[in-house]
Amino acid sequence: MIRVLLADDEELVRTAVAALLALEDDLEVVAQAQDGPGAVDAALAHRPDVAVVDLEMPGTDGVQVAAELARSLPGCRVVVLTGRGRPGHLRRALEAGARGFVTKGASGATLAGVVRLVHGGGRYVDPGLAADALSTPDCPLSPRELEVLRLASFGLPNAVIAQRAHLAPGTVRNYLLAAQTKLDASSRAEAVRTAERFGWL
Repeated sequence: MIRVLLADDEELVRTAVAALLALEDDLEVVAQAQDGPGAVDAALAHRPDVAVVDLEMPGTDGVQVAAELARSLPGCRVVVLTGRGRPGHLRRALEAGARGFVTKGASGATLAGVVRLVHGGGRYVDPGLAADALSTPDCPLSPRELEVLRLASFGLPNAVIAQRAHLAPGTVRNYLLAAQTKLDASSRAEAVRTAERFGWL
């Protein structure tokens, strides 16, 4: 029996996936969580074989959950489930240690097959996303520029971004200007849109 943890902030999606996986003779959903920190806590408490986590969750996203579980519970394989996957998201998830990347448009049978595959040591990437990833450019931004741009995507003023990133306001302004220049964007908002389109944020 393969023990599975499900984490998704949308209860309808989470319970539907749980019901689909419960139809499989060799899969057992042992825990559910509605956010990233809850997913990590539940994984440490229940020690599942596979964690199926939503890409976008409050507190800690699926990529961060994958990275944390790779450190604290390496025997648990992570499958990232997403409604709007981008090549950049795929790269980040795989770099963080995720073994599978599946879109929410996949069938229940596909997801069950992916759970079995990663449990057995394999990897799975949605074919459409894999093809897109081959033609997507690498992110030209530094980790700090990405961090500042991510905070800017919430519409925060520079002073608040500076406080949260532990930077001087002038440094924040310089990082945002550098990001705009590298992304050939005429404004901060356009830089955010470009980075989101490629899945870098």
